[in-house]
Amino acid sequence: MQIAMVAAGFTGGEADQLRRAMAAWKRKGGLEPFQDRLINGMLARGYDETFARQIYQQIKGFGEYGFPESHSASFALLAYVSSWLKCYYPATFVCALINSQPMGFYPPAQLVQDLRRHGVQVLPVDVTISQWDCSLEDDLAADNQEKKALRLGLRLVRGFSEKAAMRLIAARESQHFHNVADLVRRATLVQREADVLAAADALCSLATDRYRAFWDVSGVERVPALFESMAEDFGQDSPAMLMLPKPAEAQDILADYNHIGLSLRRHPLSLWRAHLSRYQVSTAAALATCADGDKVKTAGLVTCRQRPQTASGVTFLTLEDESGFVNVVVWSGLLERYDREVHEASVLGITGRLQHADGVTHVIATVLVDLSHWFAGMALKSRDFS
Repeated sequence: MQIAMVAAGFTGGEADQLRRAMAAWKRKGGLEPFQDRLINGMLARGYDETFARQIYQQIKGFGEYGFPESHSASFALLAYVSSWLKCYYPATFVCALINSQPMGFYPPAQLVQDLRRHGVQVLPVDVTISQWDCSLEDDLAADNQEKKALRLGLRLVRGFSEKAAMRLIAARESQHFHNVADLVRRATLVQREADVLAAADALCSLATDRYRAFWDVSGVERVPALFESMAEDFGQDSPAMLMLPKPAEAQDILADYNHIGLSLRRHPLSLWRAHLSRYQVSTAAALATCADGDKVKTAGLVTCRQRPQTASGVTFLTLEDESGFVNVVVWSGLLERYDREVHEASVLGITGRLQHADGVTHVIATVLVDLSHWFAGMALKSRDFS
């Protein structure tokens, strides 16, 4: 690009077009459209024609070989560094990924599930501790004192703004919160901001559960500034509040997904595991013990859909259950029959043939069943690539 600008008089925009043509690697005509512009530009600046054509051939050669090679080298370095970080500093790695969302292949729910399966402690969003971003804390339960736990940040609370979070953190740093009312008043939260914190169970340190949190935020009275120092004594522990029922586990899990996009409680599929086991539906982990070619049944949340242009119409699905991930292959012929299930279902049951190849396990689907109704009302969303 620099040669084109200095030697041939390319503008910055023209040089960028040249770069894009090199990146296309012959798919869109290569560098031929730039040949005359390069050579004539160099001739106009006093360069010999033979030299100009040599420069063009060198640029063309780099576009055909050097550009893809340099990209592959860069990707290899990124893959190596990412793998090293994930291996030795898993909490740090996932913390950075979540704070950079949306990006990458997996959303926070899958990143957190994988992190926990690798033995790393993940701590909930908590208004008395959490920062805006996810952060690292000492894992007090670990034998290795250098091991870190991941604390989820307020950024995961859907509908809660960074501006509101900064007010909350500033109020917390000046003095710890005595109760929910104290937090709402000193952080100057409007009702909607307080409600989303309650819905996300982010008030867990100040209220026993979601229902109590909702009760507390709804009962906060706005008092004049003169009486703010006394506000913590106003109506927080009446017997009526203590009689509130606690939410059921399934209700908490559903609310977790709807308000922070993940849950640190049991995986949703585990709620149905007893039912699935009666129909010989295997977990992701159990598939690894099955033989190549076995007929299997499995089920999971649909976390990713891929249909690469080079795959001749084949669609690849990734399902997640409480034990891990399942790779599913849907051939183009089957897709015609199960188009809606493949493209719209948030939870799928799969019958198919197991395939072990090069250390990777796939299920070649033969039957797909939409089980989305099992989690009606739960915000489940996959990442789709085509």
